[in-house]
Amino acid sequence: MDEWGPSQTLRPFHRILSSSGRAIAVGDGDGVPVTSRKQGNMSSKRLIMAWSSGKDSAWALHQLQLDSSFELVGLFTIFSSHERVFMHAVRPEVVHAQAQVLGVPLHVLTLPPGCGHEEYEQRMRLMLAAARSSGATHVGYGDLYLESVRRHRLELLADTGLEPVFPLWQRDTRELAREMLEGGLETYVTAVDLKKLDRTFVGRRWDEAMIARFPPGTDPCGEEGELHTCVVGGPMFAARLPFELGEIVEREGYAFADLRLCDGAERLASPGLTTPGLTE
Repeated sequence: MDEWGPSQTLRPFHRILSSSGRAIAVGDGDGVPVTSRKQGNMSSKRLIMAWSSGKDSAWALHQLQLDSSFELVGLFTIFSSHERVFMHAVRPEVVHAQAQVLGVPLHVLTLPPGCGHEEYEQRMRLMLAAARSSGATHVGYGDLYLESVRRHRLELLADTGLEPVFPLWQRDTRELAREMLEGGLETYVTAVDLKKLDRTFVGRRWDEAMIARFPPGTDPCGEEGELHTCVVGGPMFAARLPFELGEIVEREGYAFADLRLCDGAERLASPGLTTPGLTE
């Protein structure tokens, strides 16, 4: 079963607008995601993807899509108590739309206000255990080179029976950035650490021109937390997400840009699957 828990049902996937404004189907009426099907595939590598909404997780997923031994069965993401993607500050409806154009369910872990590290780890382990009990075998991550982050992932996966996959690990980030851009990735900066970059970078497209403006010592992919992004188009998606950029605000040392789906697309991006007991 594709669901992460016995009480869940997979809602039918709806439509999302293409870049031309034409509504395209990314799922059918029986609720089975079209783009996740692999005809004749009996792969034992059933993949769930740690999904931030941004470029690194999207490109890591793309690399795994190119490997026929993997079958993508779902995404999981973390919402802050403000109902936005943690750190990236992306709206829930945008992430649900990303899942729909990927043709897989989205599983959401919502952190309550004041959630401490111990409670976060407990909730994450519950989500991973639910994924494993439903047949997932591997977890994909978009981490690039921070060893402390990778070590924490491995600690969370210990004794779960899930195997980690890091398709972008220790890639040269300048070459990786070039590969992403030449490969057609379209992504926008939704959050900037103002200690590392100024607010002129937020709300802009991440591209070669932006990278050329980075101060010396800035990682081209922002792996040191300089910036966070949201992907709206690329080879991993069945269609580009039509969007608009709203206001820019500053809060607690960060600048955030509000990326929204365009009118018409927003109503089609209905929520996907969530994990009971893990959302607040």
